[in-house]
This record gives sequence, structure tokens and C-alpha cells, in this order.
Amino acid sequence: MDDDNQLLFALDIGTRSVVGLVGKTENGAIKLLASDREEHHTRAMLDGQIHDVQEVAGVLAAVKARLETTTGPLTKVAVAAAGRALCTLRAASELETASRGTLTPDDERSLELAAIQTAQAELATSGAVLDPADYYCVGYSVVNFSLDSTRIKSLVGQRGKRAGIEVIATFLPRQVIDSLQSAIQAVGLEMSTLTLEPIAAINVLIPSTMRHLNLVLVDVGAGTSDVAITRDGSVIAYGMVPFAGDEITETISQHFLLDFNVAETVKRQLGGKNKKLAFNDVLGMVHKLPANTIIEAMTPKVVELAQAIATEILALNTAAPQAVLLVGGGALTPLLPEALAQALDIPPARVAIRRPDSIEGITDIPDKLCTPDAVTPLGILKLAGGRALNFVNILVNKRPIRLFNLSRLTVADALLAAGIDIRALRGRPGMGLTITVNGETRFIAGSHGTPGKILLNSQPTQLSSALHDQDVLEVTLGADGTAPTPLLKEVTAMPEPLHIQIDGKNYAIEPEVTINGQPAAADTVLRDRDQIDSQSALTLAQALQLLSLKPEPTEHSYQVNGARRSYKVWPKYSINHTLASLDSQLTSGDVIETLKLPSPTLAEILGINTSDHSSVISVLFNGMNCPVPIRRHTVMVNGRPAEPSQPASPDSTIELITATDPQPLISDVLLAADFDPRSLPAASRVTVLLNGLPTEFTAYVKNGDSVDIHIKEG
Repeated sequence: MDDDNQLLFALDIGTRSVVGLVGKTENGAIKLLASDREEHHTRAMLDGQIHDVQEVAGVLAAVKARLETTTGPLTKVAVAAAGRALCTLRAASELETASRGTLTPDDERSLELAAIQTAQAELATSGAVLDPADYYCVGYSVVNFSLDSTRIKSLVGQRGKRAGIEVIATFLPRQVIDSLQSAIQAVGLEMSTLTLEPIAAINVLIPSTMRHLNLVLVDVGAGTSDVAITRDGSVIAYGMVPFAGDEITETISQHFLLDFNVAETVKRQLGGKNKKLAFNDVLGMVHKLPANTIIEAMTPKVVELAQAIATEILALNTAAPQAVLLVGGGALTPLLPEALAQALDIPPARVAIRRPDSIEGITDIPDKLCTPDAVTPLGILKLAGGRALNFVNILVNKRPIRLFNLSRLTVADALLAAGIDIRALRGRPGMGLTITVNGETRFIAGSHGTPGKILLNSQPTQLSSALHDQDVLEVTLGADGTAPTPLLKEVTAMPEPLHIQIDGKNYAIEPEVTINGQPAAADTVLRDRDQIDSQSALTLAQALQLLSLKPEPTEHSYQVNGARRSYKVWPKYSINHTLASLDSQLTSGDVIETLKLPSPTLAEILGINTSDHSSVISVLFNGMNCPVPIRRHTVMVNGRPAEPSQPASPDSTIELITATDPQPLISDVLLAADFDPRSLPAASRVTVLLNGLPTEFTAYVKNGDSVDIHIKEG
């Protein structure tokens, strides 16, 4: 296409008009030969989208015919899709990286593409578009990376458990391209190059040598303001603001009661603040006002427009750019550059209106095309002279894929277009198991996944490898790892049998291993969250339980104060001839005997606590400590007096009388000391001393008193 003397034909199919340009290459540049413009006769296009293909085709045919009178037959054409048809979404994605080691550029690229696929999924469920399957992803920019919830600039060379990304992805509907092709084919033309309108404008004003700068191009039209951003050598984002020149015109119309078309004419004449403009309002009154008065009336709306554009720029770029270039008819709106600079908080000199009066690679531009709204058609013509294909046709797993070529296409772009999940290329690790063994939590990891393969023209390749027309891709997805299937015997040692003897009989006990409380065999396959309990050592109680020798009490029955009462006596055991409790640990070779127990005592049956110090006081009797009860128990067994310490025969009839005397007497002390004056010789004379003083048998005693008995024989 770039051979000398070959005609280049460009069409800017806009919402209000169609502009056609024809040029030819001479000495490495494009010489402009002819231009033509025609307005649409009806509203065949809305917001850059063709709604009436035949009507638009008629306008194209008229423009083409007039140009051909100057240039001769035209067969191929370069066109641009409207930037306002773009759909921009913000999306995020995360990736488990614990098992990946040091992260590579390919890991970072995989995460970027996973985020774009997330954006595609959001596009499908958002309701923002009718058929998300008919959208191309034409660009994206990374907002930020994160590793273990900490924001970082790059993942390459990092290690962590979980990596994340946030991107802004831009999608273009295929319908826009299809309708353009239909209209072009209807007039006998073949589409040679297709680009986006913002890209065409950038191609004129921001050559590749300037794209390392963070620049913003804003095409302010009638209904929308299109935004395109360059950074790091490429176009990184596109956007659209549904707010442009018509809102300014509407403000003038409302403020001065003007017909909309009259207001549009007035707006276009606002060249200088001291200039006076004359116009008629809808009432027929003639006005002659300084331009400054009209500008003051529309300033709030201009500020609002600037703020809306700035908001979109900051959302796409995440920061203020280095400079902003304004094109389009609305770029001439008074005070817009200054208001936009203020909204972005950048110097006013960094926001400029650009005209295509000097374009590298295009010569002989007439004065009528040296206006901001001629930037896009000139950009389309310049692209028509380039080598870029409009589409790249490839095969992905023998399936034809057509890629929209806006920039350097990579293998990753093809996988996205083919709907292949980028994350499925690297097999995921199998799900691990978490189990508990004797109260200790353990994690058993699944097996590693098997990575997939990507072959480009039968050769191994990477996601970042460049694609060319007619390339063939073969993609084999990775295989996910498997969940572990550990056996019980693999996570805990199965205990050895316990050999013991009980009452002369030998036993071999297999200690029990349970899973979730249920006995389990050594070959049992474990599941997630299983709780395993292994009895490495048995107690006497556990052994008796496993041997079905669980201790059972011996029950004795008695008649106590006229009521039937039972008393249970639990067996006691010895281990190796030593008294042992049921909690005693057993070892192989232990000899266990069940002890023969005597009958319970009366005190045990009746609940008499002979060691209860709260029911006695302590006195000194003849210098010896003597506990004196203040609560006396009188026990009768089968009608005969008995002591609480005596054994109680089964089926006995027992009577218990309890008397409480909180203030015992001297006589109670003598009784407690087993002193019976009647056993003394008849002529004996007894003197009782309480705390060293003579006293009577009926005197009260208290805790700590001293009682002495002096005996004199007559």
C-alpha cells in the first residue's frame, strides 16, 4: 500500500457528516490530493454507530463519486470505529502463589490476562451490553499489583502466598465493525485498514516517539468527549464522557432564549471576549452583546464539562497526566483548556488545543482542514499508508480466530479471543486436607498440577510472543493436581497389642484408633477435617471397657428409719499387688486383681462423717486431747446398740437418732473420754476441775477448755 503513486482513500464516517480524503505516497510522505464532506440527510447514525446502513451507504457513494472525478477509481478504503462505542470496565483478579516460588514475568502476564477475563465475565453479567460475546478487548491498563494484600509496583522477583491485580479493560463491539463493513461493501469498497477514532487522532498528534510520555488526547465532539491515553510507548486506555459541545450550546440557548441552531452559530462566533455578537431570540428581539457576556453565562457549564472529562482521565490513568491535547470542534469552547487544567491540577500551559496544520508524513493540507475537527480524518489517512493490518487471522486449536489489530498482538490476545481460561494453562495444585491427630492439627498438601503447553507454528512459545497473520496456535490446558488420599496408618502409628492378666486370665488388647469417634481400620482413607484419636497407652478403665469387664457395683439393701435404702459398693483393683485407680496406665505384662471388699460400715451407709471437725469441740482431759461431739449419733441395728464403725450386714434394720447439743457439759466430756464414775470404788472421792477450778458435772464446756479429774480413795 505504501508504494509511490498508489492512491490512499480514507473515510471518517461521523455522526453528523462523512469526510473523505484521498492522497498518494510521494517520497515517503502522503500528498493530499482531494477532500470532500457531506452531511447525513437523516439521523442514520447516533453516537458514532450506524443505524441505517443503506442511508449511510448512499452518503458514502456520493462522497466517493465526487472524489473519483478527481482521482479516478477508488477500491480500498481506511476507516475508523467511533471511540464512543467503547465499553470500559475495572476488574480485579487474584492468584495463589505459595507454591510458585519466585514470580516471573509470565506469572505477572497470566494475572493480567486473568483480570481481563474477569472483566469479560463482568461485561457478560452487568447488563451494560446486549451481547458481551460480540465485544473485542482492545486495550487495558494495570492500576496496581498487590502481594499478600500489600500494594507493589511489580510482582516479578517477588515471593508470597497470594498475588492480586486491578486493571481497566476496554471493549469494542463487533457490531460497530460489522456495520462499517456492510456500508463500505455496499458501495463496492474493500476495508483495507480499520482503527479507532481516538487512535487515528493520536496517530496524527502523538507519534510513536512521543508515546513514552503520559499524554491524554480528548476529542470534544457534539454529543460525547472521547479520551485516549498514551504511556510507556503505547495507548493504554480509552474512555468516553457523555458530555460535550451540545451541552454548552443548550446552555446558551436556555439563557438567551435562542433556537438551538442559532445558539450553535453564536457559540462558534465566540472568538474574542471584546467582540460583539448580534442575534435574534425566539421572540424576535434583536440582541447585540459582547462575547464576554455570553461566555460568562456558559462558564459554569464549561467548568462542569471540564470536571467530567478530568474525572474520566483520572479514572483511566489513576493520576494526572503530563499534558492534555484537545481536538474536535468542541475543543474551541472558550475557557475549556483553563478549566480542564484546573480540574486536573496541572499548569494551564499543559492543556492545549491542537490543529493539524503541521503533520509529519502528510503534505499539502488545505486551510479548510487545518481545524481541530479535521484531526481524525487526517489520522485515518495517515494510517492508510502504514503497514498495519486491520485484522489478523489465526487458528487456535484448529478454530479460526479473527483479531482486531490495534497494537502489537501476542499469544495472550489470541487466547483471550478464543475464550481460553488463562489460569487453566497452569494446572492448579490439588486441594489439601486438614486433619487432627490426637489434638494436633496437620495439613496434607495435594499434588502439584501439570503445566499446559502452547505451541506457535509447532514451536513452544510464551504468552508474550508476537502473533502474525496466519499463525497457528495449539493449546493444551494444564492438568490440575489431585487431592491426597492418605490412609490412617500413614498419619499415625498403629499401637501394638497390650498383653495383661486379669484375675488369673490372660488377655491381648488391640488399642482402639477412632476417626470422628468411630473405630477405624488401618487402611481407612482419610477425608478433610477428620479427627483421629489413637490410644497409645490404655488406662485400667479403658482396658476393662474394651474387654467388656466394665466395673459394676455390688448393691446392698437396708431398712433405715423405716425406709428402704440401697448402698452401692464399687469394686477396687490392684495392679501388680498394689492398689490402683481406674485411671492408672497399663503396660504389657501387668497383673490385675479384683479386690474382695468388706461390707460397708454403718457410718458409710448412714452418711456419718466421723472426721467432720465442725461437729466436735476439742478439750484437754487430764492433759490429753479429747474430741467432744456436739452432734451425737445413736445407732441401733436390729434393735441393738451399735457403733458407726461397725460393718452393716445386708438387709439389716437400722435406726439412727441424731441429737445436737451446741453447748456440751462436763458429763459429755467424761462420756467422750470413756470415764465412768460408777466404776470407781465406793468410798472414792472425785473432784472435777474446769480450767483449774472446781466445778460440777452440769457445768458447760467450750472449745479449748481443760478438764481434770482428781480421785481420792476413802
